[in-house]
Amino acid sequence: MNAPTQIPVGYSRTLRLREMLQSNRLEFLMEAHNGISARIAREAGFKAIWGSGLSISAQFGVRDNNEASWTQVVDNLEFMADASDLPILLDGDTGYGNFNNVRRLVKKLEQRGITGVCIEDKQFPKLNSFINGEAQPLADMDEFCGKIKAGKDSQSDPNFSIVARVEALIVGWGMEEALKRAEAYRQAGADAILIHSKLSKPDEILTFAREWAGRGPLVIVPTKYYSTSTDVFRQAGISCVIWANHLIRGSVSAMQAIAKEIHDSETLVNVEDRIASVNEIFRLQDADEYSAAENIYLSAANEKRSAVVLAASRGAGLEAVTANRPKVMLPVAGKPLLRHLLEAFKKESINDITVVGGYRSDAIEKGGIRLVVNEQHETTGELASLACAVKHMNGDTVISYGDLLFRSYILRDLVETESDFTVVIDSSQTPQPGEPATDFAYCSTADDRALFGQKVWLESVVGAGQSLADGRAPQGRWIGLINVRAGTRERLLATLDTLEARAGFDKFDMAALLNALLAADQKIEVQYVHGHWRGVNDLDDFRRAGDFAHGQTPIGSESTENTRD
Repeated sequence: MNAPTQIPVGYSRTLRLREMLQSNRLEFLMEAHNGISARIAREAGFKAIWGSGLSISAQFGVRDNNEASWTQVVDNLEFMADASDLPILLDGDTGYGNFNNVRRLVKKLEQRGITGVCIEDKQFPKLNSFINGEAQPLADMDEFCGKIKAGKDSQSDPNFSIVARVEALIVGWGMEEALKRAEAYRQAGADAILIHSKLSKPDEILTFAREWAGRGPLVIVPTKYYSTSTDVFRQAGISCVIWANHLIRGSVSAMQAIAKEIHDSETLVNVEDRIASVNEIFRLQDADEYSAAENIYLSAANEKRSAVVLAASRGAGLEAVTANRPKVMLPVAGKPLLRHLLEAFKKESINDITVVGGYRSDAIEKGGIRLVVNEQHETTGELASLACAVKHMNGDTVISYGDLLFRSYILRDLVETESDFTVVIDSSQTPQPGEPATDFAYCSTADDRALFGQKVWLESVVGAGQSLADGRAPQGRWIGLINVRAGTRERLLATLDTLEARAGFDKFDMAALLNALLAADQKIEVQYVHGHWRGVNDLDDFRRAGDFAHGQTPIGSESTENTRD
């Protein structure tokens, strides 16, 4: 693959095309018909593009007789100009009308960065020259000269080029008429003459070039006389050769063959290794440039974030409804519990989501997630599941229990905190007689919503099997959400490694990790909430979860008949 030519700053595309037309050496323009073909032409090493009327109409799926409007053509050219940075000479047919249409066309082409237009001396609407060419009438010579003058008077860039295409040989009017028209068009201001022939040998073209005697730049399109040696064109004094339709023809042949193969074989095995990879398409689309630009221009709020969802358990107390699925796949308000979580994450631009499965992990819907499996889920606890996923923590990471429902502001506020570690504590939760004390938290200050801006710090969390401190009431309950800033990931991993070395690690829960971080002098900020969330720990929770989830449904998105489980 050739590297694209480096163009000096300030060296305009119009000037580059003008110099090619006036060059003492033979130059070449390659047909392109859309952005990706324009980029391919550039990478092949071509210095300019022919915006072929036949090819552009073909890629639209219409005939080459002005069925595609000139505005559609110009819109397509803009993509080509952006994709290639090359000069583009448009095959402008007859100019899409009279002198006034040509004036407007030139102005619009200049606005879109197109460097020149070739117009032919036939009548509008045109038909492709190789379709019954003898029966096609030519435009009045004086009227066509008026089009050229109108176009030249309308251009604002002095280097914008108008090429006049002579069709006299195509329609059988003879060499004398072709030369007469070419000279008239040159005197009207045409920057170059394109002489066209349908013969399979270059005799007419060479005769015209000899008689023309270098009065101005001469352009040819050797579609029919393609077997002629290119040196013949050099010796004849031709300025530019246009390879007029070969990218569209090549792509059509490839698409026909691939479509037939896939249809007949009903598999991709026979074609996948013979076609461009998806990564090659991404490269031609300049996907790497976008990724680099993300790092420069996206705000901190949109920096990469990830989430780890701990979802390995079946759910104690939920055996009646989890025979064939894990707790996270229980239907709540019409969709799995896990789906509610994923939608909440994606709303905060958290799209890199790892779910740690275990019990019936085969039943977890994998769309939009990375699924890892804790194969020892029956005999291990939460930290063992977390250890399965830590390598997928990228950027700021939210670690979440898999059975949570919550109002959207809870996650929004959590990911916006600046502290290294932040947990969500529900200050409305108080221990009830006879229930486990697990996840109740002691904090530096009780929830006082009148003291905005005062940071509160976690002091400890009650783990599984532990009891509340004697004589001291907790300030709330950890709901199962923690945010870990990107810069502190290594500290969390080091703490996790330390815990793994201890006896009984397999049974450790998340409270053990939080307490170990605190013991290692890591500060964990507390974000207080007062309700507005729900965990699904038993059948009663499961029944109430539907009411909570329906309360989050956008107003008007459901009928009033569907407001409860």
